[in-house]
Amino acid sequence: MSDPSGLPDLARRDLGGAVVAANDEFFAAKENLIVPGPAQARVEFGHRGKEYDGWETRRRREPGSDWAIVRLGMPGVVSAVVIDTAYFLGNFPPQASVEGAAIEGYPPASELAGADWFPLLPLAELTGGTANTFAVESGRRVTHVRLSIHPDGGVARFRVHGTVVPDPRLLDAGPVDLAALENGGLVTAVSNAFYGTPHQLLGRGVARSMGEGWETARRRDDGNDWVDVALACEGSVTLAELDTSYFLGNAPGAAALTGTTADGRRVELLPRTPLQPDTRHRFVLPGDTAVSSVRLDVFPDGGMARLRLWGRPSDSGRAALHRRWAETAG
Repeated sequence: MSDPSGLPDLARRDLGGAVVAANDEFFAAKENLIVPGPAQARVEFGHRGKEYDGWETRRRREPGSDWAIVRLGMPGVVSAVVIDTAYFLGNFPPQASVEGAAIEGYPPASELAGADWFPLLPLAELTGGTANTFAVESGRRVTHVRLSIHPDGGVARFRVHGTVVPDPRLLDAGPVDLAALENGGLVTAVSNAFYGTPHQLLGRGVARSMGEGWETARRRDDGNDWVDVALACEGSVTLAELDTSYFLGNAPGAAALTGTTADGRRVELLPRTPLQPDTRHRFVLPGDTAVSSVRLDVFPDGGMARLRLWGRPSDSGRAALHRRWAETAG
């Protein structure tokens, strides 16, 4: 396949992809692999040598190969991969291979090596300074891909083009983000907002950096941080998204969601659940009770990029929306 650009890059950083593990990144960080846009030439030298806009491992002195695991932002069927060695000339890997796996939930990186990996691209020859493009013949949905370089070296960008195959349970859950600022959601209280305003949790689109989320100071007591959100209207929340993208060493260890009904009754929506750094978590909720506000508790502290609460307005919530529209029509 000479031009895979007609299909989306399932691994893009700005669409939720993340490089969750690598065995070596001595010269250049693994996260550069999926940054949007082409690699840039760099002339600087750092403490570890020439700097590159890509992922680069040290020179191997023993048999083996180096690898990096990418969690796709959009799981699907892979049709092509691009292993771009731009600006890597005397230090590109001569060969590479790619494997895929379909993994449920949000396991820590330490558990990924034991996944059921299957080949997407067999061992293939690479050229330095080139966007090496390879067709992939596979009809299997994958959530993670593992790029292996043989034996070592540098790769500027890694693109995984294919067709999105969403989890139907997530699509069936609910059509409206009841927490979104643009729909009328509002942060009404927060325990701490030292580094970032909680209103950014409810903003449009995906966060482009850690600075576009909500982050608390480090806790030195036995409590936990939280934020209260008034929903756009009373409704049943059926899908929650807790996105810790870009929060690597400062993501919460766990989180919980509690709703409040119109008559003040508190309802557990999501029990205390472990979170992973730099991950867009999606949880299907029962949605059997309409609530008018939701409290997000993070344990014990940390940062979050986005909070989405998808669901449907209740009859009374829908009536309130129409009433508010009429009252503000002038």
